[in-house]
Amino acid sequence: MVETNKPTLVILAAGMGSRYGGLKQMDAFTPEGDTIIDFSLYDALQAGFGKFVFIIRKSFEKDFKEIFSKKLKGKAEVDYVFQEFDSVPKKYIDPKRTKPWGTGHALLMAKDAVQENFAIINADDFYGREAFMTMAKYLSETDKDSYDFSMMAYLLKNTVSDHGYVARGECEVDENGYLKDVTERTHIEKIDGQLKRKDANGKFIPIDGDTIVSMNFWGFTPRCFEFGGELFDAFLKVNKNNPKAEFFIPYVINEILRSENASVKVLKSDAQWFGVTYLEDKEIVETAIAKLKDKGVYPKKLW
Repeated sequence: MVETNKPTLVILAAGMGSRYGGLKQMDAFTPEGDTIIDFSLYDALQAGFGKFVFIIRKSFEKDFKEIFSKKLKGKAEVDYVFQEFDSVPKKYIDPKRTKPWGTGHALLMAKDAVQENFAIINADDFYGREAFMTMAKYLSETDKDSYDFSMMAYLLKNTVSDHGYVARGECEVDENGYLKDVTERTHIEKIDGQLKRKDANGKFIPIDGDTIVSMNFWGFTPRCFEFGGELFDAFLKVNKNNPKAEFFIPYVINEILRSENASVKVLKSDAQWFGVTYLEDKEIVETAIAKLKDKGVYPKKLW
């Protein structure tokens, strides 16, 4: 491993928050008006990230730039990538589709905006300072020409909502702490106090609360863009008429894992995670953030 430049943080913010009932990326969670993204940006700056790339929709470009470019001015470089439902070859455009093609598509679209080691996160998840510190250290010590990738691990039981189902990447990890496989579970729900997931037939089956899951906090070198392109094209061929189909980052990760020269290190951290899938989750997150501010983990005024 060699010392490299400051890593970049890519923020997945093109989703519309349909289960939440609005654009949660810009919703305030403190009396001071802080969004969840604000805490990710603040933590990432503290951890040593030097550039931020927002993957968004054109329809809220103006609002995003007014809010976040202003806060980051003089602190870090900022770039924007637009992910739309028609950001695909013309032959695959479906006029019935209203949302982008998922997180894996967003990752592939970041290629021209990222030339250094980078992490990618969801806009609506609170990952915690320690997680950013751990990831930044790993990325800064990784050769950018290598195929040494990484992910931040969380326990499933600490990442579910009491108000409905969630999607998580279920991870299989080997004895040396490297990822062997990740399976996108699109429906995990707490039912009568027990965690269950839907299988391929839509039947609920139990899933262990101590299962290691991905919260879409991945670490990459620019070499990651060698993967996923042909896979996405094949996905589009099969799903071009399915307006709800999504191409997830775990699909790209599993292609990486099948490669002989690439690996994904599973990073662990004691960071506190919480997120908002549903509007009912908001009060829980507001309370947790207020406690962190009261403890002095964050200043009352972030910017």
